[in-house]
Amino acid sequence: MEWQSDILGPGFESCAFEARGGDGVRRRATLVRFTAPDGPDVRAAGPRQAVLFLHGWSDYFFNIELARFWDAQGFEFFALDMHNHGRSLQPGTHGGYVADLGNYDAEIGTAAGMIAESGGAGPAQLALMGHSTGGLVAALWASRNPGAVSQLVLNSPWLEMHGSALVRRAAWTMVEPIARLRPEAVIRLPERGFYWRSISSSAEGEWTLDPAFRPPLAFPVRAAWLSAILAGQAKVARGLGIEVPILVLLSAASENGMLWNEEMRRTDAVLDVNTIAARALSLGRSVTVERIDGALHDVFLSRAEVRADAYRRLAQWIRGYAA
Repeated sequence: MEWQSDILGPGFESCAFEARGGDGVRRRATLVRFTAPDGPDVRAAGPRQAVLFLHGWSDYFFNIELARFWDAQGFEFFALDMHNHGRSLQPGTHGGYVADLGNYDAEIGTAAGMIAESGGAGPAQLALMGHSTGGLVAALWASRNPGAVSQLVLNSPWLEMHGSALVRRAAWTMVEPIARLRPEAVIRLPERGFYWRSISSSAEGEWTLDPAFRPPLAFPVRAAWLSAILAGQAKVARGLGIEVPILVLLSAASENGMLWNEEMRRTDAVLDVNTIAARALSLGRSVTVERIDGALHDVFLSRAEVRADAYRRLAQWIRGYAA
């Protein structure tokens, strides 16, 4: 492993690597770690604890505050920019594209191995955290790899389509034939940049985003990618049977209109949070759902007082399930 200074500046390092998937294809991913240069080490004696964060679609890791929070809880913090995203984007590839969510398995597994080897005190107990599509990927990976993680934290995970499973099934019947014949075909859908508008400092938010890594209108939706999402959601609907404790954080409300309105500053403008809350119960045997008033799609990018509430709830859950 060759760690280098990261784009986030002091305290962050990154390591690019390749992992060979089950289909034999080698894909590039990038592991980021936080080294907490400006504070005391608060990690307790005993087994190492670490957390691995998975970003959403058309996204990458940039939330320094989130890394500092986990470090303050005694966890070593790592984040993975998965292939075709963020630090792992390569010339000539389709940003955000994956034809099967299982194609992420090899790089997540490799990252987990790198985390285990990175400390001098033996393997770490690993918590897995995922946002949006990364939450769906994290849940599926945890279900396929029992015993690999100790806790699962999902921030607005994309577990189901808007409305109900009927919408997902209808979408599947339309998308699947295209995905089979023309997997990289672009599906023309209405373009809405409302969520980006609410978080980016280039618009009306407070977060500095790299437009190449997190474009305002996201990457083009391709047929096989959408088919992969629908297939993953169908697996969740059938039940994943995850044994470890699971926390799902969601906004208290959604606002999914086609025109901007001020409610989008304090709601999830991407997902149907009530449908997600109900579907979360299919994940496993111990599921906690926290609804955060005023939260955005990424609850940890909401305005300061809202994300303080989210961090308080997450810290309380950690004390109960990871202490």
